[in-house]
Amino acid sequence: MKKIATCLLVWGLSQGAWALDNADQQRLNMLQQSWAHIQYQLPPDQRATAFEQLSSQASAFTRERPTTAEAWIWSGIVTSSWAGAQGGLGALGKAKTAKADLEKALTLDPRALQGSAYTSLAALYDRVPGWPIGFGDADKAEQLLKQALLINPDGIDSLYFWGDHLYRQKRYPEARAALLKALQATPRPGREIADSGRRHEINALLADIDKKLD
Repeated sequence: MKKIATCLLVWGLSQGAWALDNADQQRLNMLQQSWAHIQYQLPPDQRATAFEQLSSQASAFTRERPTTAEAWIWSGIVTSSWAGAQGGLGALGKAKTAKADLEKALTLDPRALQGSAYTSLAALYDRVPGWPIGFGDADKAEQLLKQALLINPDGIDSLYFWGDHLYRQKRYPEARAALLKALQATPRPGREIADSGRRHEINALLADIDKKLD
């Protein structure tokens, strides 16, 4: 099976969760910052081990706060990124685990972290292989992304993944417009590394789109 590496760069989505108490907010911030460091600052060959360690922390968060949607969202995000960094047959199992975590978050609070569960789940549907290998489904991804955009129409992540989806559907002018809008998103305090990494991804995708539109 193809490596799902770029397929599962889901991640670094949305601002802190205002509803959490101070201790859990700090825990969430740590997961977000650690994820960004691993995803955007570590060499690719070091990411799988680092994500595996971070996944243990994220899973512990869900065990200790099983009714907290934010914990499930970040467990899904980290597990997805671990799958992407690892690749191979084991990646699909992790993608399915991440899918279950994100679906759990949606049952608890679909608006948590500005709808990040919708965005993250959509990215999985968009990038994981389809039947009979996996559960990938571009139509389902589009439905979820539209839900995400209703909640967070101006977010860098929701717009990036919407633009990426449109790109995959060869809807290049629409994709370009979404990505340019993503570059105008308000910076997220404490998420500087994630924002910088996402902008780099956006600019790389825009460059590819411009070549296709030439």
